[in-house]
Amino acid sequence: MSDEQKKVSLGDAMKRMLEQKKQAQRQGQDRTGHFSTDVKAMKSQIKKKPNNQKKRTGV
Repeated sequence: MSDEQKKVSLGDAMKRMLEQKKQAQRQGQDRTGHFSTDVKAMKSQIKKKPNNQKKRTGV
């Protein structure tokens, strides 16, 4: 890489990243809208871990 490509100001880099993000959002909205219509496998809705404090402390 040349030195000219490496030295990019922070503002320019942020503008470029924001533009890429906006482009990706526009492309995503064109295809599916704001939600996915894919069929996904069901997941367990039980997320809370049991409280093992008494077992650990031996009370």
